[in-house]
Amino acid sequence: MKTLIVIPARYASTRFPGKPLAQIVGRSMLSRVCVVAKTAAKRTGAELAVATDHEAIYRHAEDCGVRAVMTDPDLASGTDRALAALEALGSDAEFIVNLQGDAPFTPSTHIEALIRVGETTDADVATVVVPLSWEALDALRQHKKTSPFSGTTCIRAETGRAIWFSKSIIPAVRKEDALRETSAQSPILQHIGLYGYRRVALKRFASLPVGQYEALEGLEQLRFLENGMSIHAESVEAPEFSSAGIDSPEDVARVEADIARYGDPHA
Repeated sequence: MKTLIVIPARYASTRFPGKPLAQIVGRSMLSRVCVVAKTAAKRTGAELAVATDHEAIYRHAEDCGVRAVMTDPDLASGTDRALAALEALGSDAEFIVNLQGDAPFTPSTHIEALIRVGETTDADVATVVVPLSWEALDALRQHKKTSPFSGTTCIRAETGRAIWFSKSIIPAVRKEDALRETSAQSPILQHIGLYGYRRVALKRFASLPVGQYEALEGLEQLRFLENGMSIHAESVEAPEFSSAGIDSPEDVARVEADIARYGDPHA
């Protein structure tokens, strides 16, 4: 199966303009994402490209040894940018991985897991989830007291088929005290915003209007579910560094503190 990994990297950002070029301990955010993507591409044989809307990011991607394509700055989402890159490249890839340009600590193993899902299932879309320990769940609950729309959870069938995603913590947990006594693992799965799409599903997504629940939750993956398409949510191990997107200069300070404490995974 021919696969294309696309790194959407927009310059415009309300909270953090030009963030793909932001420095994290002396290395740009985009260069760190490219390191991860090149590792996954080498191991899987996938193609790789950066999709951007800005000349400086375009040039920097090429300096990082990754092909770049210019896309419309008015595109609504990373998913739309991934499709635009596919078409601009004239690629015949049947599976397209969307690796966010602001997630520099995504493990390459997560990308490889998505590609394996694409090769072994007939799901329209693949994504990854991390089972939360009770400690991690407590931390997520605390985080949501000040940032209620940060952090997404998922419920899925035993087969891995995703049933729903939400910015709320789902499912609700009854008799939690008893569950805590029997297992160190909570029943909550945290979603990581890394996707792989079938070519047909990606094109269909772009042709559909924004869904009701997609708009309410602010989660574009719900458009697939609202229109009867299937998403496989692959369970992966939690990364040492958070693979969540970096949305502000404060997030850069946080990950730099983590690097000082644990070491640089890209050293």
